[in-house]
Amino acid sequence: MTTVLALETSCDETAAAVVRDRTVLSNVVASQIDIHRRYGGVVPEVASRAHVESLGTVTNTALQQAGVQWADIDGVAATCTPGLVGALMVGVTAGKTLALLHNKPFLGVHHLEGHIYASYLSQPDLQPPYLCLLVSGGHTSLIHVKGCGDYETLGKTRDDAAGEAFDKVARLLDLGYPGGPVVDRLAATGNPQAFKLPEGNISLPGGGVHPYDSSFSGLKTAMLRLIQSLKDAGVEPLPVADLCASFQATVAKGLTKRAIRCAVDHQLTTIALGGGVAANSGLRQHLSAAAQAHGLTVLFPPLKYCTDNAAMIGCAAADHLQRDHQSTFALTTQSRMPLSQVMALYGNWAMTSG
Repeated sequence: MTTVLALETSCDETAAAVVRDRTVLSNVVASQIDIHRRYGGVVPEVASRAHVESLGTVTNTALQQAGVQWADIDGVAATCTPGLVGALMVGVTAGKTLALLHNKPFLGVHHLEGHIYASYLSQPDLQPPYLCLLVSGGHTSLIHVKGCGDYETLGKTRDDAAGEAFDKVARLLDLGYPGGPVVDRLAATGNPQAFKLPEGNISLPGGGVHPYDSSFSGLKTAMLRLIQSLKDAGVEPLPVADLCASFQATVAKGLTKRAIRCAVDHQLTTIALGGGVAANSGLRQHLSAAAQAHGLTVLFPPLKYCTDNAAMIGCAAADHLQRDHQSTFALTTQSRMPLSQVMALYGNWAMTSG
């Protein structure tokens, strides 16, 4: 068994966890939502400062709740890419320092790989290959999971992420930040067929549309124009619930259609969701129904593992460490890195395999 202390500071959640293989011993998250709400979104400099202030306490709490000593820890991990560079540096610097101080291996973890591993925390018997639909505020991808560190992106957004679109629509409707949960709640009382909206298909040069790629910029623009037209027509109050329901249904149907097509085309019988938008009730309902109709299994992580957390980072790190993958202390943070390059994070593997 491999026990890892993991840190996650890629955006606006300061998190630490202790994970033993695929079992969570502790998972502590200090959210910055209240700090950033006044700005209507995440302010990078503010996020970094909050990580510095909270990470020590969060880490100590995670170790205490897990009931472990440093002698029980086999390695220290931290999210190193992608994310806000200043925020990432807080976690990586702390992780390296703890690893050096206690003579433990250090592992930098790709944030998206962490979201993939969130499914293992509730489904420990899950094994590749399978399809991961990863949907969050910064990413929307269809990923063929072939093994630890072995991923192929089959579909992705060409512009904005699904979660970012939820936040933008919430802002247009003055619903506050973060917008996703509010839109989801209001959509439950609205009519999803009240307004017809574009699903964001990507046209191909030779005709037809891309089967797996998506776009959300056009949908955001359509919502902006629809809301403005209703205001210009003197509609008061705005049918906010119907607008939310129509928007959410459009996103859910589009993502579901592409995920099912991708799984069937690649003969993958399991679809696992990851990322914050995986908590959306509309997406869960649409995808569950479609998967059942096509004889596919769909797995949803518990809500606490959908949003950013360190348990998913620890789970990924434990799997890598069991395979003797370790990062060097020269590892740096990166705002972006393709998931296909994840093994470049492990210097010892790169040297032995090259």
